Amino acid sequence: MARRAYLHRISAAGPDDVSGLARAISAGEIRPEGIIAILGKTEGNGCVNDFTRAFAVQSLQLELKRHLPAAEAEAVCCVMSGGTEGALAPHWLVLERRNVTEPARSALAIGRARTREILPEELGRMAQVEAVAEGVHAAMADAGITSPDQVHFVQIKCPLMTAQRVLEAASRGATVAIRDTLKSMGFSRGASALGVGLALGEIPGSALSEAVIAKDVTLYSGRASISAGIELMDHEIVVLGMSGEWAGPLAIDHAVMADAIDIEPVRAALQRLGLAARGQLEPAERAQLVALLAKAEPSTTGVLRGFRHTMLDDSDISATRHARAFVAGALAGLVGHAEIFVSGGAEHQGPDGGGPVAVIIDR
Repeated sequence: MARRAYLHRISAAGPDDVSGLARAISAGEIRPEGIIAILGKTEGNGCVNDFTRAFAVQSLQLELKRHLPAAEAEAVCCVMSGGTEGALAPHWLVLERRNVTEPARSALAIGRARTREILPEELGRMAQVEAVAEGVHAAMADAGITSPDQVHFVQIKCPLMTAQRVLEAASRGATVAIRDTLKSMGFSRGASALGVGLALGEIPGSALSEAVIAKDVTLYSGRASISAGIELMDHEIVVLGMSGEWAGPLAIDHAVMADAIDIEPVRAALQRLGLAARGQLEPAERAQLVALLAKAEPSTTGVLRGFRHTMLDDSDISATRHARAFVAGALAGLVGHAEIFVSGGAEHQGPDGGGPVAVIIDR
């Protein structure tokens, strides 16, 4: 008996709109007992005070508890990425797996894990890196993936710092790596991404220390995608890869964009999966594309292919919001629609100004 992965992309009218999920469950298209994770794009600001993420998680959990025991519903990883700037379309990606009698083939494999809760003083430090690396290995084991080479994408939800959490650490006589709550998102994303790189063998342990976290842009994972949120203190980890022990028509590949308009590696990934992708995807090819997930980050140099950009100089709008919209536009131009999962803040996730991308197709 093999396992088969299912991925359902469901449009959302708002962070509390779970009607599409409810309809799919009612119609038997989704078996709630098989749901292991839900990834979501919500239309908040993606910053510290983006409560659309927690609102979405609460709404999804309430719907799941209509169909599952509370403990099973709460075990579902709900990874929300705030920010749908530009024309990004809010949506859910529901990841499900089932045992099937179909013959095994090389197919999409999915696994999940949660780390222990970290202390505020561990955020942005090696303790967080190590906790995530351990969690990635656990998620790989859950997917039955034995080699890091089989992993194409690791989606993680990580915590951030708040003023209350800073005070909590101080009450124990501890100091934190970063007091600025907005900047703490980058430190947490960065430490988590380095943990992925360590787990997958992309970054040697000897290169890691607290001095490099969120600072040394030459160290990165080409398969890590990290979103930070106020709604948790542990890490929700979802591993996506290919395994010969799974079944079904879904397949995944990944690419690494060297900068914010470097779409050709993404086109190459689509072609490796069997699409022609000669220009913008034709309608038939577009229908085969089940999901696209990407990271976005303005280059720290303030320059993109020799021309100055002002994303880092805007005091009104966070640079991650600019980057999300910009990269989403570039990728939407390639695939022909904007219901794609583009997450801002790519510290140690791809090269400076670029980022990892995963594409999942129905063969």
